[in-house]
Amino acid sequence: MQNNNNSGYFGKMASEDFEQAYKKGFMRAILNKVTQKRTGLISFDELRTKLDIQNQRDIGMQEIQIEKIIGSLNRYQDFDDSFLPRQTHTRNRWENIDRVYLQGEYLPPVEVYKIGEFFFVIDGNHRVSVARERGQIFIDAHVIELEIPFLLQGEFNWYEILLNQDRADFYKKTALKELRPNADICLSLVGQYTKLLNHIEVHRYYTSEYLKREISYPEAVCSWYDYIYFPMVEIIRSHNILKDFPKRTEADLYLWIMEHLAYLKNAYQRDISFEEAAEHFRRKALTIQLNSFFSKIRTRLQGLFKRKQP
Repeated sequence: MQNNNNSGYFGKMASEDFEQAYKKGFMRAILNKVTQKRTGLISFDELRTKLDIQNQRDIGMQEIQIEKIIGSLNRYQDFDDSFLPRQTHTRNRWENIDRVYLQGEYLPPVEVYKIGEFFFVIDGNHRVSVARERGQIFIDAHVIELEIPFLLQGEFNWYEILLNQDRADFYKKTALKELRPNADICLSLVGQYTKLLNHIEVHRYYTSEYLKREISYPEAVCSWYDYIYFPMVEIIRSHNILKDFPKRTEADLYLWIMEHLAYLKNAYQRDISFEEAAEHFRRKALTIQLNSFFSKIRTRLQGLFKRKQP
């Protein structure tokens, strides 16, 4: 009789716990919709398609931080990013786990993938949800670590991940780090490394034509870096152009100036040096920035005068 009473008592508490968790998730969803903040868990399958996973290894049982669990293999739509339930169709599962938790009984470890310093649930989403709702900081987990070619830490940022993978793919394709260990080519926009690869291919073609022989891809990479890319970077540095573009990189400016160089050659129908193209780009960019600045000032003044009119 005592066991039945206890079961009913803990069952009622578990039901109330779910109601509270679901309502918190519902209110949080409304608030985040207003602020347009993403609140879902990361889909592991979606992330996996974006990454070059090079190896995996079983690193066994570990105690992991629950707040570092940011995604799921197959339940990413059922919970928000705080693992609050977003649906009721698995309510019984959630309550059963909460009841076991309340009674102090054993819960098996969850199973997770680890990428960088983040974790993605393979099995045990409801256990994570209940533990987090109860204020638990750590949870036992069986961890399988996946290796990727760059660090994944700090705040999870989809754009940075795509950019880092682009960069890793570029270095892998060109072997630039092996050929030129001091090379450091960083772009700030996703999809731009393809343009650099195109530059190398074009340089390889014209160099082969000039030398009357086919040059290898590694030769082309070295020649492009030594005679095209790095000389342009030196010009960018000597003209201190980067100071006018604080959120951009030398590689960004290299691409922009090379595109500007092609425009100038076509416009003036003559050869244009890297130096001329860089200086012309700097002046034009500065003019555009000044025009934008004065346009904003004009708009503010017009608004001020309109408010003062009777």
